[in-house]
Amino acid sequence: MTERTNTPAEFPSTVVTLQSNYDFDATVSRLKAALAAHGVTLFAEIDQSAAAADAGMPLRPTRLFLFGNPKAGTPVMEANPHAALELPLRAVVWEDSEKTVWVDYQDVTTTLERDYKVDEKLIAPLRKMPALLRDALA
Repeated sequence: MTERTNTPAEFPSTVVTLQSNYDFDATVSRLKAALAAHGVTLFAEIDQSAAAADAGMPLRPTRLFLFGNPKAGTPVMEANPHAALELPLRAVVWEDSEKTVWVDYQDVTTTLERDYKVDEKLIAPLRKMPALLRDALA
């Protein structure tokens, strides 16, 4: 692994980083179960560490999830078609060098409101996602 693995990483202010109380596989399972239990569609699950291995490169356990609820996202995209660049929602589960598992969630609500000028009422359902993720990891 690279030196950067053991140093704090930079990330945008819109990223919510949550520490999991579980190992990598359990965190992935709990995240998927929490999404399903709340009627959230898992559109894609990308095993980035497997893709790296296929390219002959090492990468800590890392899995990207694309998810959402069309009932929440469709009105946002109807209000501003460009907002589709921010949807579906994204989260990545990754494990650090000490075997601590993290979930990073890209919270797009501020971006949708500030940059895409989407009305707060349309964004409100998306603001619930960090709490759902926290509950899944507790």
